[in-house]
Amino acid sequence: MKCAKELFEEGYNCSQAVFCAHCEEFGIDFETGLKLSSSFGGGMGRLREVCGALSGLFMLIGLKNGYISPDDDKQKAEHYAKIQELASVFEAQFGSILCRELLDLKVKKDSPTPTKRDENFYKTRPCARFIEFADELYKKNFED
Repeated sequence: MKCAKELFEEGYNCSQAVFCAHCEEFGIDFETGLKLSSSFGGGMGRLREVCGALSGLFMLIGLKNGYISPDDDKQKAEHYAKIQELASVFEAQFGSILCRELLDLKVKKDSPTPTKRDENFYKTRPCARFIEFADELYKKNFED
């Protein structure tokens, strides 16, 4: 399996890159992983909300240690505490967890049309750093 940054550089969105770098670990085929994580790119469908790399990380954490019982408040609290902890680490590193703030965009919601990926895109967009950091957080906290 390719690393998250390589997947991003092939054109997959931030969430797909982080999630699909590890989907086989959970028995999820690559195509299903791409579909499952596709909605979270661009800060959730280019709404520029929570960073897609972080959303991909959160989905992995759910697969690794998510809760299944709606009545298990202890497990829910532990899970949410880990999500909040890692979001805080990400925010401390980059100053925000919001896509629009990370990219210094002046709009709250962006056009649904994806930005054309070209050499300049990869030179000027900081997304690869966010993807690498989210991927490292996963590896550091959850890989056996």
